[in-house]
Amino acid sequence: MMPSIDSNAFVRGKHRRTMTGFTPTEIKNIDASIPVKCRTAWAKHATTGFTNEEELEDRFINHVETTLARSMYNCDDLAAYQALSNSLRDKLILQWNKTQQLYTIKETKRLYYLSLEFLMGRALDNAMINLNVKDLCKKSVDELGFNLEDIIEREPDAGLGNGGLGRLAACFIDSLSTGNYPGWGYGLRYNYGIFSQKIINGYQVEHPDYWLKFGNPWEIPRLEIRIPIDFYGTVQTTIDSKTGKSKKEWLGGERVLAIAYDFPIPGFKTNNVNNLRLWSSQPTTEFDFQKFNEGDYDDSVAQQQRAESITAVLYPNDNFYQGKELRLKQQYFWVAASLHDIVRRFLKTEHSWDKFPDLVAIQLNDTHPTLAVVELQRILVDNENLEWSYAWNIVTKTFGYTNHTVMQEALEKWPVDLIGNLLPRHLEIIYDINLFFLQKVEKLFPNDRDLLRRVSIVEESTPKNIRMANLAIVGSHRVNGVAELHSELIKTTIFKDFVKIYGAEKFTNVTNGVTFRRWLKQANPNLTNLISEKLGSDDFLTKPVLLKKLESFINDKEFLSKWDEVKFNNKVKLSKLIKSLTNIDVNPHNLFDIQVKRIHEYKRQQMNIFGIIWRYLQIKATPKEEREAKWLPKVCIIGGKAAPGYYAAKKIIKLVNSVGEVVNNDPEIGDLLKVVFIPDYNVSKAEIICPASDISEHISTAGTEASGTSNMKFVLNGGLIIGTVDGANVEITREIGEDNIFLFGNLSEDVEDLRYDHQMGRIEIPDALTLVFNELSKGTFGDYGEYQGLIDSTKVHGDYYLVSDDFESYLEAQSTIDKEFKDHENWVKKGVLSVANMGFFSSDRCIEEYAENIWNIEPIIEQV
Repeated sequence: MMPSIDSNAFVRGKHRRTMTGFTPTEIKNIDASIPVKCRTAWAKHATTGFTNEEELEDRFINHVETTLARSMYNCDDLAAYQALSNSLRDKLILQWNKTQQLYTIKETKRLYYLSLEFLMGRALDNAMINLNVKDLCKKSVDELGFNLEDIIEREPDAGLGNGGLGRLAACFIDSLSTGNYPGWGYGLRYNYGIFSQKIINGYQVEHPDYWLKFGNPWEIPRLEIRIPIDFYGTVQTTIDSKTGKSKKEWLGGERVLAIAYDFPIPGFKTNNVNNLRLWSSQPTTEFDFQKFNEGDYDDSVAQQQRAESITAVLYPNDNFYQGKELRLKQQYFWVAASLHDIVRRFLKTEHSWDKFPDLVAIQLNDTHPTLAVVELQRILVDNENLEWSYAWNIVTKTFGYTNHTVMQEALEKWPVDLIGNLLPRHLEIIYDINLFFLQKVEKLFPNDRDLLRRVSIVEESTPKNIRMANLAIVGSHRVNGVAELHSELIKTTIFKDFVKIYGAEKFTNVTNGVTFRRWLKQANPNLTNLISEKLGSDDFLTKPVLLKKLESFINDKEFLSKWDEVKFNNKVKLSKLIKSLTNIDVNPHNLFDIQVKRIHEYKRQQMNIFGIIWRYLQIKATPKEEREAKWLPKVCIIGGKAAPGYYAAKKIIKLVNSVGEVVNNDPEIGDLLKVVFIPDYNVSKAEIICPASDISEHISTAGTEASGTSNMKFVLNGGLIIGTVDGANVEITREIGEDNIFLFGNLSEDVEDLRYDHQMGRIEIPDALTLVFNELSKGTFGDYGEYQGLIDSTKVHGDYYLVSDDFESYLEAQSTIDKEFKDHENWVKKGVLSVANMGFFSSDRCIEEYAENIWNIEPIIEQV
């Protein structure tokens, strides 16, 4: 029955807060029951932000004095950041409410993007750009005695991600909002992020990332949303009193609460504001007074600590059992809370369950959220009493799965015993899903037991494991890779058996992209202004194909000179950052060679540093009077974090710092070579680093990098790249032309043969790399024992990532770069041509492809 509505109470705010709690019909009836005068006033209030400096200054001062309870006389940069952020958030929340109301009225299909990482970066600058108020904010805070750049610097990076996976998710939700698509993100609100990286004596040392130390003005706590999440316990079979059929009931042994925090995501040049909902874990009982009064102080808070640990840290170290269990807890906690929210929102519309896939699309960003497949099946079968196959049909029509790796060893697996202990009912359902699937396969391919073994969700190993990628494929209607090469490789390698079973039509490609608002306008405002001036507008930020027009200015010397000036100033800015972080002086006139990304052997930072050592030795071997003529001055910059338990990656970081210590203090070298490791690499640092690169390195072993997005960011900012024929490098080459990229190394189709030859001892280490290894063994860069594992992995243990095979080709490509950089005008032209042809790599294009080919959602273009 339609609830009784007091129109005056609604306008006063009684019902506004719960507007999305009504069905579409109820909302329409509510709107009709509100007096015209009141509706007009509310509509005006909901669209009014600030249109001039005076309005914004008033709102700023109001937040300082009321929200922060401070006086303008003791308002520092931190308080100014909080006040300005709250002022912008006010506008976002009004638009957010109207956006959600519109979605509900339209009864539109929504996309829910499940990602364990959302590497958002700073929100203030992004919000000012998307709301088109940055100039207004600059003038207003200047009037109040503040510098906008200083205020922006006070915002910490949100500690919600690590690398490309999380940054891709952040770009996607930005593009969803900009494209007016109805979509939410769901993730976890990590208290301490992944970690804050300190470099002490050359070693990575992990510290907590206190990004929430001063609160987060961009989040909206939904403390009233408290979803119970169970773990452990037992499963019992009961008889349904109505149907007489048996059913399973999971009786959890430990319960925690999922508390929602919302993060408004504004679109660019639109009133559309979508939502990122993050879950924080809290105990059901915070404090045991009885144990405390009995003197058992530790146990009195044990439950609280266990609950809060679930969302304490991104990717807890899983080198031990407790770490594995905590990571699995994270994954289930997050997907269970998100599905509860999604199902609750669906049920408000009062549609039958067969309409669920028509109104809900859920995308699994990698295998981390795969338990959502099992959880939805549990909800439908156990809670809603749907028949198994009917429920499974709903599940498979709802989910899509994005794969991010072509490496079999990188596919996520969980021990059966661990899942059975933590989630006993889910393990039963996984076995049922597997049986249902294998019976289907057996009918299609009778007597092919080896095929059944290979595609089984349950890996019959010791111990037994659940293959999460297999589960994600079986539970989804579409599976996509993230670059053309990657998508073809997964169909012919790790997932070829599933292509045989389902057909190639289930597998598709959506090449990754980045948002041009963040990675061009925000990261490189001077280049954006130059392009806008030349093209007559900034429409290329939403219609990136317009960048193609830059090609017509390739011989405009004045334009090229301005372009070069922008690049130089960006290099000066990075030089200052390097000085402040490392106390190393670098010359911005020299070539900046940059590799910043997660530290991993397959990304081959070890090959980069081996190449730097080789260059250092060659410079030293050159007569002093010939060095400056023969060697191009170069600054080698590396940055990234190693997973806390990843021994080899940590040794790479140590080697980079040790080499830098020697090279940077060698008086014979001077400015000819500098080596810098940038600590605690994150989004805000990337926004300074990417615009400053002359050459960036994307040198993964062919066939191992699914796509990469840092390659796109660097090229978009006018830098060239050196890379292997891997991931999105292939498509970047196609778009910008082979003359504007430096490719080297073996191809993916040669990798397995080369690995086999290594195992059979048929490949010798090249002389150039032997020279490097010999120098390391002398102790030139510190204790050889520190790096013996890195060397042995190449010399003795089969060189799995083919460093030795590609090393000489890598050095040849570097030599070519040296020669071409000396022709500076032509180098600048290459940068312009590259930017002109980067339009394809917009995340807006990605979202359009997902929306049309996988999610079946449409933009809601009505003005909100």
